[in-house]
Amino acid sequence: MQYMLLIYEAESAYEGPAGEAARKDIVARHMALAGELRTKGVMQAGSGLQSITTATTVLTEGGKQTVHDGPFAETREHLGGYYLVDVPDLDAALAIAKRIPAVDGGKVEVRPLIQH
Repeated sequence: MQYMLLIYEAESAYEGPAGEAARKDIVARHMALAGELRTKGVMQAGSGLQSITTATTVLTEGGKQTVHDGPFAETREHLGGYYLVDVPDLDAALAIAKRIPAVDGGKVEVRPLIQH
């Protein structure tokens, strides 16, 4: 079954010299985990996302669509990246989610994909 592992974190965690060092460390750890999961044939896709300052949102209301600069919601945490994995069950997906590198306070949301 396919699961989307959505990584949420505070963008402020990567500010300043200490934040840049943390970002480099997290990226290196993501690359190592992703490589391992690809070798095992588990990882289908995954990537980090650019800053929320690059986000654009298309809003549909009353049958009309408007384009807005910025993310859908103003929150401290933002969607920073994702892994798409194909594993036997939720327990296997959770085991991977627990291994995903995260800054302090970061969260990983695990959601099954709809099977068609």
